Amino acid sequence: MPAITFIAADGKSQTLQVEAGQSVMHVAVENDIRGILADCGGSCSCATCHCYLDEAWASRFPPASVEEAELVSFAFDPLPSSRLSCQLQLGPEHDGLVIRLPKRQI
Repeated sequence: MPAITFIAADGKSQTLQVEAGQSVMHVAVENDIRGILADCGGSCSCATCHCYLDEAWASRFPPASVEEAELVSFAFDPLPSSRLSCQLQLGPEHDGLVIRLPKRQI
């Protein structure tokens, strides 16, 4: 089971053991992680699951699709490391993943 750590904008962190095959968004919603709203439920049609993927982990996920990149551009405070957590599917290779959360969502 991979472990992922969510770090809130205020620096508080929470590490969770998760099932492979889930999206980062689903893990956040199921565990009441503040900062991931997920208004569209994971259909990649909003930016309310915006997160920052630590750069060391970026190459372990497929690159953002054009659709995802466009939605990220509408998020508050996007950075080069911005992703939609609904598009980040977890596998065993993601053990130790660090996800940083923005100060606010749309």
